[in-house]
Amino acid sequence: MESGYVTTPFGRRPMTLGMLANQQRAETIEPGMRRSKWKLFRAICEARPALGVTDRALTVLDALLTFYPNDDISEENGLIVFPSNAQLSLRARGMTPATLRRHLAVLVEAGLILRKDSPNGKRYARRDREGAIGEAFGFSVAPLLARAVEIESLAAQAVADRELLRATRERLTICRRDISKLISAAIDEAVPGDWEQMTIMFRALVARIPRVASVEELTALLDEMGLLRDEAVNLLERHIKTEKIDGNESQIERHKQNSNPDSISEPEPSFETKQGEKAVLDKDPNAGPLGEARREQARTSTGMGSKAAGRTVSPAGNSLKSFPLGLVLQACPGIVDYGPGGAIGSWRDLMSAAVIVRSMLGISPSAYEEACVGMGPENAATVIACILERGGHINSPGGYLRDLTRRTEKGEFAIGPMLMALVRANGGPRRYAG
Repeated sequence: MESGYVTTPFGRRPMTLGMLANQQRAETIEPGMRRSKWKLFRAICEARPALGVTDRALTVLDALLTFYPNDDISEENGLIVFPSNAQLSLRARGMTPATLRRHLAVLVEAGLILRKDSPNGKRYARRDREGAIGEAFGFSVAPLLARAVEIESLAAQAVADRELLRATRERLTICRRDISKLISAAIDEAVPGDWEQMTIMFRALVARIPRVASVEELTALLDEMGLLRDEAVNLLERHIKTEKIDGNESQIERHKQNSNPDSISEPEPSFETKQGEKAVLDKDPNAGPLGEARREQARTSTGMGSKAAGRTVSPAGNSLKSFPLGLVLQACPGIVDYGPGGAIGSWRDLMSAAVIVRSMLGISPSAYEEACVGMGPENAATVIACILERGGHINSPGGYLRDLTRRTEKGEFAIGPMLMALVRANGGPRRYAG
């Protein structure tokens, strides 16, 4: 295309700034650049939504490219095609002239082709004595060559987005299947837990899946379903561990009873006392000097349990899964104001804030201490943050905390559903750190 050449449309069609911009962009073809017209056309089909063209417009572009004499588009081979309306209509699957003109206008507006109209509006080429084309009037495919890199990039991104959508749909399908079967197994095996509420939450999530969903919508739903699946797995694993512990204790007890059934000798007094103390400590981890130390650490809010975020160990094998700190703060943003300096950047900060909030809510130190021992300090602080967030709906925060502690010891309480409800109330899940 001649540098600096501007062509205006024939007849009553107006000239626009968009046409001028497309003509200027078509002049930016790098020297020696060439592309296979059919590979480029496939890339345009992949990038169709981003380019703003319809499938019928692509049918017309396909027909236009059949009139280009070479497989590779290049400046050396010429950039103008000049088919008549009758021939173009035939190759466009019999499209009517009015429809043809409409979709040609779409291609021009999208910046994929240019009009180079003759003085009388006809499409033709002037040839020299040797038969070579000297000047042609019709449609220029120069924009395809000038935008080849952009079009290929858009096509690659479209393919990547499609694959991501497919993979996300597959993950969501697997997650749905897992939750459904885990809940069914728990109900069939009579595993303790609020499985009815979990079923209601699961059905609500499934009902929110749109028929035509974007990656962002599916990812948000997958995050929530992932939390629900983690809670179901957590409750089942805790039940399995409890059964194993009970089974081992029963086996050990039978072994002690059968090891010497005829023995009637009483143990030494000192031995009996030590064994009794050990049994009390096994049954109540808060008994004795160790329990006193634990209570003192709970009052300081920083010295009990595991210090590693995401893992909390509590007595009798009742371990609750700790969720990421970022998710806790997203569900309970109100606790942030009570952190050191009005911010929370670590679990230690959250536990310090929980001590302040505990006092403000009127929760007794003993109730919070029992929660720290039963749930673990990170989870106890998380529950305090949830109670603060739902303060207007809880009449007795202290009694509510004690009830949750008792349910935790029985394996009937999980933090996940509480956090998920608060996350939804605060605008839905987002990617979080922590």
